[in-house]
Amino acid sequence: MIHELRIYHCMPGRLPDLLKRFETVTLGLWDKHGIRQAGFWTTLVGESNLDLTYLLAWESLAERESKWTAFQSDPEWLAKRAETEKNGQIVASISNQMLLPTTFSAVR
Repeated sequence: MIHELRIYHCMPGRLPDLLKRFETVTLGLWDKHGIRQAGFWTTLVGESNLDLTYLLAWESLAERESKWTAFQSDPEWLAKRAETEKNGQIVASISNQMLLPTTFSAVR
């Protein structure tokens, strides 16, 4: 199992819009494409309270490439993302890492 750590750094004041988009749009499309989330977090204490951090679970990098590419090119996603950004950009930047659990990790 591979986990993808993604951090969305939002434009000021736009984190609520990003959270709403995930809850009402993105998660349903992820289900359609077989993308599995392992958790979502906002920052209570840390560098920025404008961030959304989440983990995705993948069986392999090949699975990630196939499913993520299909999601990113889905016409419904492209239309709904554009609609949610009609009042301006939501995400300033995205950081991501592919994580491989250690042999002693509770998460495998």
